Amino acid sequence: MAALFNSAEWCRIAALWHDLGKHSQDFQKMIRSSLEPNKKTKHGKVNHSTAGAIYAIREFSYIGRIMAYLISGHHAGLPDWQSENSGQASLSQRLKETKLLEDALESNPSTEVLKQIIPKEKPKQGTDPALWIRMLFSCLVDSDFLDTEEFFDSNNTEARKGYPDISELLPAFQSYMADKQKKSDNTPVNIIRAGILARCIEMAEHNPAIFTLTVPTGGGKTLSSMAFAINHAIRYKKRRVIYVIPYTSIIEQTANVLRNIFGDIVIEHHSNFDADDESEWTQKNALASENWDAPIIVTTSVQFFESLFASRPSRCRKIHNIVDSVVILDEAQLLPAEFLSPILAVLQELYKNYGVTLVLSTATQPALCTQSTFDFNLTGFKETKEIIEDPSSLHQSLKRVEVEILEDLLKPKTWEELSSELKLYPSVLCIVNRRDDCRKLHQLMPEGTYHLSALMCGAHRSDTISVIKKRLRYGEPTRVISTQLVEAGVDLDFPVVYRAVAGLDSIAQAAGRCNREGKMDKGRVVVFMPESKIPAGHLRQAGEIGRRLLAEKAPDPLSPERFTHFFKELYWLKGKEGLDKHGILHYLSKNSELHFSFRTAADKFHIIDESKQGSVIVNYLEGAALIEKLKRNGPDRWLMRKLQRYTVNVPKYLHENLLKNEGIIELYPGIYVQAHNGLYHNDLGFLGDRSIVYEPDDLLV
Repeated sequence: MAALFNSAEWCRIAALWHDLGKHSQDFQKMIRSSLEPNKKTKHGKVNHSTAGAIYAIREFSYIGRIMAYLISGHHAGLPDWQSENSGQASLSQRLKETKLLEDALESNPSTEVLKQIIPKEKPKQGTDPALWIRMLFSCLVDSDFLDTEEFFDSNNTEARKGYPDISELLPAFQSYMADKQKKSDNTPVNIIRAGILARCIEMAEHNPAIFTLTVPTGGGKTLSSMAFAINHAIRYKKRRVIYVIPYTSIIEQTANVLRNIFGDIVIEHHSNFDADDESEWTQKNALASENWDAPIIVTTSVQFFESLFASRPSRCRKIHNIVDSVVILDEAQLLPAEFLSPILAVLQELYKNYGVTLVLSTATQPALCTQSTFDFNLTGFKETKEIIEDPSSLHQSLKRVEVEILEDLLKPKTWEELSSELKLYPSVLCIVNRRDDCRKLHQLMPEGTYHLSALMCGAHRSDTISVIKKRLRYGEPTRVISTQLVEAGVDLDFPVVYRAVAGLDSIAQAAGRCNREGKMDKGRVVVFMPESKIPAGHLRQAGEIGRRLLAEKAPDPLSPERFTHFFKELYWLKGKEGLDKHGILHYLSKNSELHFSFRTAADKFHIIDESKQGSVIVNYLEGAALIEKLKRNGPDRWLMRKLQRYTVNVPKYLHENLLKNEGIIELYPGIYVQAHNGLYHNDLGFLGDRSIVYEPDDLLV
């Protein structure tokens, strides 16, 4: 653990006092009857950790509450002090069970265990105590996991070793970049990219801060931000680089780029990761993904932020390894608005008190600094430091498209009208707002038009994107109808892009798929009003603001200044409550009594609301064979990881209807698989809303 965050004494004492309850009569009866801890006996639930929590408060008084959280949460996770749903499981109720401590003390634990002094290790003044407790807890449970692993499987302990220091990575990166620049054509775009790279390396010497990297799409943000991160990490002795990406659909692309440079030390941690579980590399990768103890981590926003607000030991154990790192937030404009306030609060805390340097990397920089007006307040970052000298000038230098806005953005264009226009272009990308829009428009297009949506499993999307890139590279006619999944980090380069009205950030991201390499004078981006409504909620709010700003006919509708205007208006529209929709800051707010609702906050902090959707493992290519393995062998961990790439999420109501009509079956508890071949289309993906009347060939499994 870095010098700025010391946890050794807290963890040592918590571990000692956690075991006090093991001297109790109930625990000894549990051992003799071969029950596991926390299983029920005739005396009730065995709860050996509560004795240590009570003793901590008896010995340390108010400070003992910190220790009580750590001890009581050691196995089951950090509890709530008291909440409406916690009942007897709350820490305040458990601390009333003084008989547990009396029972434990009757067995005369050693004085060496009982007599401890309050740790001198304390947080800096002004530190958020709720995050500090989660950091301590992370250290404690990770140490416990590692000690247990070393006892039961020393091979895994050995496999964790051997990662290079981050300073050893620079030569490989420099060699890769030199070779890449040598092979690149001397085009205006590549010259600008080289300038961006040089600027990032120069700014790596700057004191740690919350940095913004505002670079237009196609400006080489991925490698330039990594150049900054590695050089900055070496200069300021940071321990690792954590690259956070909003979507699993694009994480593989970034991870593969970095793996081409650094090899197998790049830890790719997300739900769709696919590797041969039996390989030595995968064993090392899987182990490092548990606690992020490696020099380069590539992960998703879901993993990163849900871990920071987690309460369960397995999810928390990686938190302390975020300390003293460089964190790159790619496509920062996609930070989920309904959790924006707690996310900004925890990021500010990581920078201020845990040695984390932040890089907010995007073409459409959101307005994340503190804002205060007569009718709205956003508590954001106190200040940020832009890496690029003049983002507006850079925007003009990399301007490769002309945006055409239809005269009347209130008048919808029918799908038939739109398809007739799209057919005029041999190569064109059209991005719509909804999955069903994507399918409807695709059906009106000529044969050979490609379809991209989240109704295609991860493996299917990757395969299709690979084919599209290859065709574009060789100049072959390529028409694509897609949802917004292509807008963040998917390196496509079309001469013409159509985009349904959406938030200004989405329009800019769509424009980034047009004339990306600057091979044309100007690409063509057409914004149109679709005949369907934008999905309700955040997308509709952003879309309405975007439509109105576009209707103003600004000389440059996608200039950096327009995004500041867009995001300020969006956040104002949502208001304070809308930016912390689930009340996370309330559950973890600073208070003199150290009363926190860790478990409730963790239960409510889910970027993807799984209660509104259900997953289905589909029969796309290898998926069918993997489903057969699943039927034969059961849900082994390695197999379930591979099957993530063959999984599609559908609305809950549709999931329930499919289960009722046997379109899908529950193979094991909570694991659903496609039952009929006809439900998965080789172009369109999962067609869960198709009629439950099947052709004979569709019934073949």
